Parts: sequence; C-alpha cells; structure tokens
Amino acid sequence: MTSELTDDEVGPFTAGETSRGVLLLHGFGGSPASMRPWARYLLGQGYRVSVPLLPGHGTTWQDLSSTRWPDWYGGAERALIELAEHCETVAVTGLSMGGSLALRLAARHPAIVRAVVLVNPSIANPNRLLFALPVLQHLVPSIRNDGPMVKKPDVPRASYDRLSLKAVRSMTLLWRDVRPRLSAVTQPLLLFRSLADGTAGELSSGIVLRGIASAEHREVLLPDSYHIATLDNDAETIFAESAAFLRTWLPVFQGGPDPSDTTR
Repeated sequence: MTSELTDDEVGPFTAGETSRGVLLLHGFGGSPASMRPWARYLLGQGYRVSVPLLPGHGTTWQDLSSTRWPDWYGGAERALIELAEHCETVAVTGLSMGGSLALRLAARHPAIVRAVVLVNPSIANPNRLLFALPVLQHLVPSIRNDGPMVKKPDVPRASYDRLSLKAVRSMTLLWRDVRPRLSAVTQPLLLFRSLADGTAGELSSGIVLRGIASAEHREVLLPDSYHIATLDNDAETIFAESAAFLRTWLPVFQGGPDPSDTTR
C-alpha cells in the first residue's frame, strides 16, 4: 500500500451504537481507506457502520496472491453476521469488487440484508486478455496497477500498485458465481456509476440492473470521478444520495434513542 496511508486508515473500522447498520466493502486490491469517508458520513447520519479489511488486502500484493474469492467473501460474510448481531436492520454497500460481494450477500442473506448500494460494481469486463488468465496466472506473478483511480488531486492511493494475476483470475470466478444469483436479489438497490469507467462500467452496471429482481432500483451517473469514486469529486453525491436512500429503507429514529435498539 502507499506509504501516505496510515495503518489506521488501511485497517478495519467499526463505529456507532444504533440498531441500523451499514456494511461497507472495499474493492479488489484496496482497503477500508477507500470507504472510511463514506462510513464516517453515515455514522454522522445515525448508522452503525462496519468496514472490514478483506483477507489479503491492506498489506502487500503477495498476500493477496495467496487468497481467493471465497476468502474475501468469507471475510465479508463474517462482518455482516457480526453487524447483524448488533442491529435490527442492515444494508450492504460495495465498491468495485466489493459490489460483487455485496450482491452475493444480498442474494444469500435476504432476511438480514434490507437494502443494497453499489459504487462502480465489478461483475464483468470486456478486456479480452482476461480469457488468457488461466494460463497467464502461472507465467506472470503480477501486473502493474499504477493507472489513475481518482481524478481529484492529492488523494493518497488506496490500492496496491501491483496485482496478483492468480487473484485477478479468482475475481473473474467470483463474477461467474454471482451473475446467476442476481435474480435472487430483491432488495431496494441504488447504483452509482462513473462515466469515466466507460464500456467496462456500462457492462457491469447493465448486467446488474437487468439481472436483479428488485422492484426498487436506480442508477446515478457520476460525471467527475474515476473508479474509486468514494474518494473523488463526486463523493458528496454518493454520500448524500445514499443517505437519502437509506433513510427510506433503513429509517433512523430522530429526536431520541432508537426504541428498537436492544443494544443499549
């Protein structure tokens, strides 16, 4: 990870005491640093927030190389169950690959997950080189990941500068697992998409919105952000729009303690 980020920023983050919880899942090769500003905003709106550090992340790309998508999903699922132990209602949010994990959680845990918010979900990619991954992963340990992820200047990099091809291959297997499950996602869903993500973003967004069975779903376009939009110029739009969405589906009681909060 970049040396500009502290261990606290890269590590997991949990805060809040109310019975309305939000799980925030970072992206592939990233860390909770990409979700912390959003989590702090939702905390200020009256939600309990949990931002887990997924296995293999927040350290070195070599650590990521030794993990696979069931490890990442297992970390996300454990965090969801722990959050649900403290909360009456829970929403899941996900950035990029975290969006795939959020969708899988929603499909598998409909009794727990009440709403879903996605930012540039990654569930497919038109890059033809991905078809070579079954072979390339054994020949090339890692590839550079130093392209611009945030348009806003002076934002510390919140992802690895190299990516393990074995882990990239495993992420494509996660996509393959999640796509057939989309019809089991019935929760209200809000999806943010950066225009700068181009055809890859359009492809993933289209697959999600066409595949889910949610009666309530909406896409919000982000005109001034790259892929990690939660740290970019449109972050305030994500924060405000998601808070309004959650107030509808996970209302927070105002003017006093939450009467349904049994954790007090």
